[in-house]
Amino acid sequence: VQLQASGGGLVQPGGSLRLSCVASGFDFDDYSFAWFRQAPGKERTGVSCINAHETPYYRDSVEGRFTISRDDAKNTVYLQMNDLKPEDTAVYYCAAIYGLRYSFTVNDYDYWGQGTLVTVSS
Repeated sequence: VQLQASGGGLVQPGGSLRLSCVASGFDFDDYSFAWFRQAPGKERTGVSCINAHETPYYRDSVEGRFTISRDDAKNTVYLQMNDLKPEDTAVYYCAAIYGLRYSFTVNDYDYWGQGTLVTVSS
């Protein structure tokens, strides 16, 4: 089982990035997914979820700026991040949970990717 996250980098405030998470080793269609982030010295927190029916859910702080999507044909989950702010700086992780579920609880998730660093700075 593997979740491979990519797409992080350094971007100026107001800029955009798209994160990707490629899954392998399990039946992608049966899982819901989420993006979490962890800033230095802080706890890992949920940012956005998407279930197997492609229904998204967002934390208030990113609503309207971030868009989560999934491509079941490519076993890939995306996070499009627009109008990035310095407070969005963190390591971003993708995670998978079995079934049609929404959760921002770290311990609920079955599989985790390795993380990709997003730095928003001028």
